[in-house]
Amino acid sequence: MILSVSMAFLTGVPNFSGKRPAFCVILGNTLLSTIPGISGAGPTPEQTLLTPNLDAELVTNGRIANPDIKPNTPTGCPTPATITRAMIELTGIAPVFINAGLHNPLTVPYLDALGSVGNDPRTGDAIPRAHQIFSQGRNIGKILSGMGDLLILGECVPGGTTTALCVLRALGYPAAVSSSFVDNPRDQKERICREVLTGLTPEMRRDPLAIVQRVGDPMIPVAVGIASTYSGTLVLAGGTQMLAVCGVIKAMNGRLPSVATTVYVRDDGSANVQELADMMGVTVYYVDPTFGELGHDGLARYCTGEVKEGTGAGGAMFMASVMGFTPEQIKDKIYNTVLAYR
Repeated sequence: MILSVSMAFLTGVPNFSGKRPAFCVILGNTLLSTIPGISGAGPTPEQTLLTPNLDAELVTNGRIANPDIKPNTPTGCPTPATITRAMIELTGIAPVFINAGLHNPLTVPYLDALGSVGNDPRTGDAIPRAHQIFSQGRNIGKILSGMGDLLILGECVPGGTTTALCVLRALGYPAAVSSSFVDNPRDQKERICREVLTGLTPEMRRDPLAIVQRVGDPMIPVAVGIASTYSGTLVLAGGTQMLAVCGVIKAMNGRLPSVATTVYVRDDGSANVQELADMMGVTVYYVDPTFGELGHDGLARYCTGEVKEGTGAGGAMFMASVMGFTPEQIKDKIYNTVLAYR
């Protein structure tokens, strides 16, 4: 049963409760992640296409099948999936994964939205079947409604902050999005966004799903579809990518969910997460796990702007907190979990 929440660990106290929380992550790819410099979610641009699969393995099984792959960045920063895995172990909640459109086949159980990899929107429609994938998301939302009364819905889409920028700008928001890099490649993202938006017609701009079809990624229509049919309380786990989902929901006059993410996204000076949330009327809960005080050099890199969020990590910590686990229990579990992957 959901209990009280530590104010120091979490900004604000949720005004909802849930007896049966569920945790779900939407997985997808966009070919934008293969552009050098766009995404840090992989050792090379090409290998970013495998990252969602590896994260799903780690979160589900507690390990990556290939023993030569370690869940750390080249600088030793633990990936967000290790944080999510720690919270899965702590809470005992079984994760659910959704394939929105992946380049590589999954090796864990999943729900399939029957989507495909997002194309480079500079060369044509990014998600040609966005309306159909949205409908599949609606079907999945009905399935998830039977699994619990509180859904924490995360995402893993390398390159997704760039598609989020395109979607938010197309919807009319003065968006500045975050990045997994310490130095956000804003100029490169801006150039791509300007080029992409020239392909939007006035008619497309009047249809939120047409915007997603032209410039988005496969996660967005699935998440919007789920939000339209999920019967319980929905919390989107992520930063600017989930605000892009909220922007589409708002444009479609849907019920806006809350968002849960880390303070590392909030404090990213190259992004304007809270400003965007205020414009949309979205409540954002920020988790502050004080990684700089845990005595782990890799986790401390989150405080300097590396990685920041991903694979629903902020939402997973939020879920553990509202389930009644103390900040100390949460941080101890994360610390001990990341040590095991050295």
